[in-house]
Amino acid sequence: MSRRLIPAELRRIINQSELGIHTTAECAPLEGVIGQPRAVSALEFGLGIRDAGFNIYVSGPHGIGKMSAVKSFLEGEARRRPAPCDWCYINNFDDSYQPIAIRLPAGQARVFQQEMKSLVEHVRRELPKALESEEFANKRDALLKELEVGRANTLGELSAKLEAAGFGMQVMPTGIMTLPVRHGRPLTDEDFARMTEEERAAYKARSEMVQHEVRAAMKQVRDLERQVQERLQQLSRQAAMAVLGGSLEDLIEKYADQPEVIAYLEAVRDDMLDNIELFKPGSPAPEGVSALFAPWMQDLPFRKYAVNILIDNGKAKGAPVVVESSPTYANLLGRIEKESQFGALYTDFTMIKAGALHHANGGYLVLRVEDLLREPYSWDGLKRCINAGEIQIEELTDRLGFLSAKTLRPQPIPLDVKVILIGQPLHYQLLHAYDADFAELFKVRVDFDTRMPNEPGNVRDTLSLLRMLCEREGYRHLDSAAAAKLLEHAARMAEDQSKLSTHFGTLLDIVREANLYAERDGAGIIEARHIRQALDQQFYRSSMIQERLQEMILRNMLLIETRGAVVGQVNGLTIFTLGDYEFGLPSRITASVEPGSKGVIDIEREVELGGPIHSKGVMILSGYLSYRYGQDKPLSLSARLVFEQSYQAVEGDSASSAELYALLSALACLPVKQSIAVTGSVNQHGEVQVIGGVNEKIEGFFDVCKARGLTGEQGVLIPEGNVQHLMLREDVVEAVARGEFHVWSVRNVDEGIEILTDQPASQVHAQVEQRLRAFGQSLRQLATPEHSLEPRPSIGLSPTSTS
Repeated sequence: MSRRLIPAELRRIINQSELGIHTTAECAPLEGVIGQPRAVSALEFGLGIRDAGFNIYVSGPHGIGKMSAVKSFLEGEARRRPAPCDWCYINNFDDSYQPIAIRLPAGQARVFQQEMKSLVEHVRRELPKALESEEFANKRDALLKELEVGRANTLGELSAKLEAAGFGMQVMPTGIMTLPVRHGRPLTDEDFARMTEEERAAYKARSEMVQHEVRAAMKQVRDLERQVQERLQQLSRQAAMAVLGGSLEDLIEKYADQPEVIAYLEAVRDDMLDNIELFKPGSPAPEGVSALFAPWMQDLPFRKYAVNILIDNGKAKGAPVVVESSPTYANLLGRIEKESQFGALYTDFTMIKAGALHHANGGYLVLRVEDLLREPYSWDGLKRCINAGEIQIEELTDRLGFLSAKTLRPQPIPLDVKVILIGQPLHYQLLHAYDADFAELFKVRVDFDTRMPNEPGNVRDTLSLLRMLCEREGYRHLDSAAAAKLLEHAARMAEDQSKLSTHFGTLLDIVREANLYAERDGAGIIEARHIRQALDQQFYRSSMIQERLQEMILRNMLLIETRGAVVGQVNGLTIFTLGDYEFGLPSRITASVEPGSKGVIDIEREVELGGPIHSKGVMILSGYLSYRYGQDKPLSLSARLVFEQSYQAVEGDSASSAELYALLSALACLPVKQSIAVTGSVNQHGEVQVIGGVNEKIEGFFDVCKARGLTGEQGVLIPEGNVQHLMLREDVVEAVARGEFHVWSVRNVDEGIEILTDQPASQVHAQVEQRLRAFGQSLRQLATPEHSLEPRPSIGLSPTSTS
């Protein structure tokens, strides 16, 4: 049975005394996530399971606090886990293009880096001193003197042998030149010409013997030089070891439980001993290098001994929680930087930089899906790292196969991270449908609800959230009346008296605006009037289009009747959505009927303005007519339905009950009250079903009626199921309380048609039945031979008849 709703049913009033506070300053601190038990349970499971593939997708619309809730939850979990290790890149002395990654306990990387820096500085400072010491100089000079004596003795012996053979020698920079002599004088070509054949042959034979002696002597000299050089190198290595020894051995002993570090220290020692020349004093800058770049060139050879700290967790208090707001490929996986010197690009292992995956390794990485998918190759890079279980830093040009200069290939780092993606449900569905890897990598779905029960626990937590905002941002606290008003608005946002919206961002923005108005008033606290002012100003800033359309109605540019009664004409209610703002307006729906076989024609669909859901609703009307009136006969009807003066797309089935009332009115020739607007969808059995936007729709018709003058007869028909969703504006509730406006709830079409026509439903149906029989009789008469018409079967109403 239809009901005229009382004011208490139109809005749930939250009594400020029920809150148990005077101001939000008295609320307890906020703990945990508000009103999301399902999401919390899923998060706990997703974070608790460490198996591969159980990464997390957090799903929900914008503005419900997914990011802040996830961060708060993760930070609590992270504090209970140990800080992960440090990671460094060091030079690979076997292949400098493949730097080595080493793992160190948290906080040890910085220490190790400083120790290596001190070691190199120590060697650079002390080794030149050792190489310039008097003791080293004496040993070196003794070796050089030994070389000179040995060389002189060898050359002296060679000279004696050559002289006995009749040859002299001359030491040249390129070697020893021999020439025949006689009586201490070199022989000339004329002397050779005057010799006999036997003499020339004898000189030639002695010349071969002499060359053999020269080669032997030169080899002896080279061997001596090599031996002395090796002894000099050994002398330098001994000096270097004397400098290196203690410091290096201390490090080797300290890192005895780190095999990778020990191997590196030994490689550093060997390289320093092999390159002692780098540490010799007075190494000049290369020719052509300006003084500006000289320090860089002098330090460059020693960078190979540096330690590049990739990740330093020395100050970490638990596992890392990283939120990457710009997940480019480089920001996510790391990059290899370059610097320009002398017009060319230079890089080495010290220019390897960590990405978000490195920073989150051992903890949690939070990414927004929209940001991730917007960046080229980031999604593929993330999946590759998760699948491989390691982070490989590489140039994107190499990955794409583009031609590039030779660059570094750093050793991959093992990956142990829980990835949390935050996005909308649509993104989840699309990824699940079109990316085969997604379901294997993100097996935990965390759904955030847009509503929560309007119960004391959630109310208390919401008040604690308001306290946190006020204290964090230095705002005035809310008194209990203001808090109650804000909670009532949260129920309106949820479109349910028993629920509260979880769009906390919107609620907090209202508090921010109300704080401004309280400041302007000089008030020390935010009062209910400031909340109301904030809501009114938000409405005012967004309602220009709404006011323009209402003005067009009032000026009869859009034809809407709010008095009287008209056959085949009903005031339906529509919703307009402009971004984040929605408002309702009445829309005239008319129906025309005639004998025929075309069924119910949806004019909106015929001109391609009707969406599929709206068209479905119109087809359901055909089903209702067949169910109600076509059980004993085929229906002979052609009817047209249209939203008058509608020039944009129409979607949804919430006007299907209004369309049916217009159709029944036209068939029964009964006028429908224009002072009553209608909303609600209908099924084939005539049951009126719930719709969305019920508050905006009622208020839209109320505003038009109020502007024209309330008569006490105006009101709106809504589905019974929508009563629980009513959170009407206070001025609408007050008008209902004064009897100037009304809201009726109906369960079926019969209840609604009685209110609209002041006729019993049975009488309406009888008149419709009579009219339909008349239509059938009319068609049968037209089909007789005397009318020269071909006989044709009666056509019942079916969904295909509206196409």
